[in-house]
Amino acid sequence: MSFDPAACRRIGRRNLHVSQLGVGTAPFGGKSDTDASVGGAFAALYDAGLRYFDTAPFYGTGLAEHRLGMCMRRVERASLVISSKVGRLLRPATVAASGSHAFEVAYDYSYDGTMRSIEHSMQRLGTNALDIVLIHDVNRRWQGDLVEQRYAEAMAGAHKALSELRAAGTIKAFGVGVNDWSILLRFAADGDFDCFMLAGRYTLLDHTALSTFMPDCERRGISVLMAAPFNSGILATGARDGATFFYVEADAEIKERTRRIEAVCARHGVALAAAAIQFPLHHPAVASVVAGMRSAEEAKSNLAHCSADIPAQFWDELKTVGLIDRAAPTR
Repeated sequence: MSFDPAACRRIGRRNLHVSQLGVGTAPFGGKSDTDASVGGAFAALYDAGLRYFDTAPFYGTGLAEHRLGMCMRRVERASLVISSKVGRLLRPATVAASGSHAFEVAYDYSYDGTMRSIEHSMQRLGTNALDIVLIHDVNRRWQGDLVEQRYAEAMAGAHKALSELRAAGTIKAFGVGVNDWSILLRFAADGDFDCFMLAGRYTLLDHTALSTFMPDCERRGISVLMAAPFNSGILATGARDGATFFYVEADAEIKERTRRIEAVCARHGVALAAAAIQFPLHHPAVASVVAGMRSAEEAKSNLAHCSADIPAQFWDELKTVGLIDRAAPTR
């Protein structure tokens, strides 16, 4: 089986559709990258039919949104679905840093902060509308002991603001973006969301979302935007020295599991990265797999991985040897 990366799936119950392969623009904010390399990646992805691009003020402290906006000027805005995020406001740095994007980040999930964040994102993107807005990083990893305070602020402020904007037709859908599915269960129970962006928690190496979170999203009609399918690196590079898992060097157990998956890949002639991109797309709750791509070469590679033909016997063997959960949809 293979997946057409440009084919679209619906977001929740909204009249909005995203490409099965979505583009994460965190790499667009890399200071070592150039406007030209980012432009080349965008052109390759757009020419291949991809229309869903996800960004955030946090990525490169505004640089990713700025560069995506430059790219958007070359195409018809109505042809794109753009998501950005709220919860972090960018303020001019008190001590100027090198470069033109010298900002400090301030957490703000209030009603007014949400409205300002959206206004600032639209200015950087050069657009008068966002399609999807995600409340960003309300979890313990980022908020520490303030997580409950931030959660309450997000529900009282950001959720209210985004509900009003959706009702007015200013945005088409909204949700939450984190790498912690347990707090997404709380958001789902307490609010009215269209989609959740879950980073790295429904992958070849992490199935923890399968038994509880994914069925809950199906039941509620909430679409999952599955980001970071490579778990920050190891599922793209394989278990080589220095391979990363959640942005730190992978430990011995993760490397060993990856080597075992690579062995199954070799027996069936399947690229590890292709299996990583396609695995989440089998699940009916998933609307898009969102992968970061910083160059035309990476774009070409991921497009090919998404459309590669992977035999059912490959998935069957992974289940038989206990490398993926037997309950995971793979057909």
